[in-house]
Amino acid sequence: MEKVNPRLEKLAFLLTQMDRIHLRDAAKMLNVSEMTIRRDLSTHTGSIMLLGGYIVSDSQKGGGNYQLFEHQSKNIAQKMELGKLAASLVEDNDVVFFDCGTTIPFIISQIENHIKFTALCCSINAFVALQEKSNCQVILCGGNYSRHNAILTPIQTVSELDLICTNKAFISAAGVNVEQGVTCFDLKEAQIKRKAMLKTQQKILVVDSFKLNRVEQAYIAALSEFDRIICDQPLPAEFQL
Repeated sequence: MEKVNPRLEKLAFLLTQMDRIHLRDAAKMLNVSEMTIRRDLSTHTGSIMLLGGYIVSDSQKGGGNYQLFEHQSKNIAQKMELGKLAASLVEDNDVVFFDCGTTIPFIISQIENHIKFTALCCSINAFVALQEKSNCQVILCGGNYSRHNAILTPIQTVSELDLICTNKAFISAAGVNVEQGVTCFDLKEAQIKRKAMLKTQQKILVVDSFKLNRVEQAYIAALSEFDRIICDQPLPAEFQL
């Protein structure tokens, strides 16, 4: 049996989030030389290959018309770093809510495979990443499917979000502003985030540094309502909790 190469595992995950990765960017994200990646790919018998300076998957299929997919291939290096920091917080026996933002799969992919935990999610992109974790019990919230952001919103008065208490919740955002608070693009999405925050012990905001000082239309919560902020860069003093 071919030994699993952790670098190729990460590249395979990245190719589920984007169509292609420039060799230079891949080397930077994995903190290795371009030659190392070339050597990995030259001995790899799977579906990942190097084509014209880009790493691609020959099994890559076209996605839908989700607005989610317009954003998931942006700022990949920041999302990988953010995901690594957030993933380190997941421990054995945790019950964790995973939000629907494009950063969330980068968290899930970097959780150590030996960790046994329960995951509650409401989005297809989080579910796809979670089902790769063999020691994770996955609970997918049901409801109406939204094509533009791949989330499921409840159609009943009581949903899984009302019945399950988590000890950690990773909440993503499209904008974080000291005065206007934490915001996202979609009003229904914001409602789900708020409900998840009510049912958890530790509210963890995960945000790319380029989203600081931005404000979007859907209000989630005040910055002070979060217990912890995970960012790919050191936070300015005004954003410290």
